[in-house]
Amino acid sequence: MNFKNYTFEIATHKNQNIILVKFDFDLSLKNELRHRFPSAKWSATKKSWYLPDLPSVRKALKLAAKNTVANNAKEIHPVNQKAYLDLYKRLTLKKYSLSTKRIYLAEFLHLLKLLDDFYVGDLTPKRLKDYFLYCIQVEKMKERKMNGKINAIKFFFEQVLHRPKMFFDIPRPKKPLTLPKMLSKSEVKKLFKVTNNLKHKIALQLAYGMGLRVSEVVNLKLNDIDSKRMVVHVRGAKGKKDRYVPLPKSILPGLREYYIAYKPETYLLEGQYGGAYAKSSLQQVFKKAMKKANIDKEIGIHGLRHSYATHLLESGADMRFIQELLGHNSIKTTQVYTKVTPRSISKIKSPLDSL
Repeated sequence: MNFKNYTFEIATHKNQNIILVKFDFDLSLKNELRHRFPSAKWSATKKSWYLPDLPSVRKALKLAAKNTVANNAKEIHPVNQKAYLDLYKRLTLKKYSLSTKRIYLAEFLHLLKLLDDFYVGDLTPKRLKDYFLYCIQVEKMKERKMNGKINAIKFFFEQVLHRPKMFFDIPRPKKPLTLPKMLSKSEVKKLFKVTNNLKHKIALQLAYGMGLRVSEVVNLKLNDIDSKRMVVHVRGAKGKKDRYVPLPKSILPGLREYYIAYKPETYLLEGQYGGAYAKSSLQQVFKKAMKKANIDKEIGIHGLRHSYATHLLESGADMRFIQELLGHNSIKTTQVYTKVTPRSISKIKSPLDSL
C-alpha cells in the first residue's frame, strides 16, 4: 500500500476517535485500502473511509503516536502540571516498563485531579493518609490498586522531589492469601477442542504449553522460536528478565500450519493492523472459549499459566525447575502451587486410618 496516495486526518465519529482516510476516488486505491485494512468503514456523513484511532493503526499508517501524557496534563490544574510531567520524565529516565509507567501515571493523575489548585508537594503525611483512606472507604479500591497507588506517590516524593526515604509511614493494605485459580487437564483439553480458529488455538496452547504470561505470549517474535533446539526465548519478561522455556513437540505441526496460513512478519501473533496482538483480544479469546466449553469457573487466561505449573508439579517436576521455567525471583512464589496440587496431600494419612 503506497501511503503517498492517501491523506489521514484525526477526527471523531459516533463518539469514537477515528482516523479519516482520504484519497481521490479510484477503485484500485479503494481495493488496496480494503485489502490492507479489512475493517476500514465508510462514513456517509464524513464522506470518507475511516479506521479506529488505535496505537497499532497509527503505527501501521506511519503516523505520530498519540501523546496521552500531554493530553492528561491538560486535565490537571496548572499548579500541578509540572509535577505530572516530571514524574513521567523520571520514570522514563529510570527505564521503567510501559506497564509500570501507565499505572504510576494513572494513580498520580487521580490524586492531582482531586487536589485541583493545591500543590501536591505541600501535602503532609496526614493529608496523604486521609487520601488513601478516602480511596479505600469511599472509592472502594482493592489491595492491588492501593499498593500501586502508594508506590506511585512514594516514587514521586522520593525520586522526583528527592524527599527522605519513607518520609511518611503508610500502612500497606494486606493482600488476601488466595490460591491460584487453575483448570484440570481435561478442562484444558476441552478448551482447545472448542477453539476452532487456528490463531486463537495456537495462542492458548502457547500460554498453557509453556506457562507464559499473556504479555509474554503476545510479545513473542518469530526469531524467538528455535525449533532445532526445541526452546523458546522469552525476552524482557516481568522484572526485565530473559529466560528459555521448552517448546512442546505437540505444538510444532500447528505452528507450521499457522505460519503458512497467516504469514506473520515480525511477531508470532500479529494484530489485524500489524504489530503485536493485543493482550485484551487474547483475554477475550480465552473468555469466549471458556463459555463455549461450558467451563463455569471465575478464571482469566493467567489461569493457564497456573495450570501449567500445577500439572508439572503433579507429574513430579522439581520445584526449582518449575521456578526457572516460570521466571520467579523467589522459590516462595512457586511454592504456592503445592497448596493446590493433590500430589503431596494424597501421601498424608488421616489419624482415623491408624485407629
